[in-house]
Amino acid sequence: QVQLVESGGGLVQPGGSLRLSCAASRTIVSINVMGWFRQAPGKQRDMVATINSRGRTYYADSVKGRFTISRDNAKNTVYLQMNSLKPEDTAVYYCAASPGGNGYDYWGQGTQVTVSS
Repeated sequence: QVQLVESGGGLVQPGGSLRLSCAASRTIVSINVMGWFRQAPGKQRDMVATINSRGRTYYADSVKGRFTISRDNAKNTVYLQMNSLKPEDTAVYYCAASPGGNGYDYWGQGTQVTVSS
């Protein structure tokens, strides 16, 4: 299995930026899809962004134009650059891995992002 550790969360004012990192315990070259999800209190977990092994990306409509997902295979790390943050972005953000490109089999512990003045 692969362990995933998120970092970079915190408190930021509306309009600010954060970059989340997801460090994997082994190479991610062979992992089909890496993704970021988020879950706000009392709400379901939603997909935020995904990136496949060839760099193809997908974003939820709510974050298009503001968030960017990227991967650095040499560092075994996936990033989520978040700009123009809004209070509605407040949630626990999770990194996940889908080695087979179907379901997500591995999840990080989550990192809290709070957007508030």
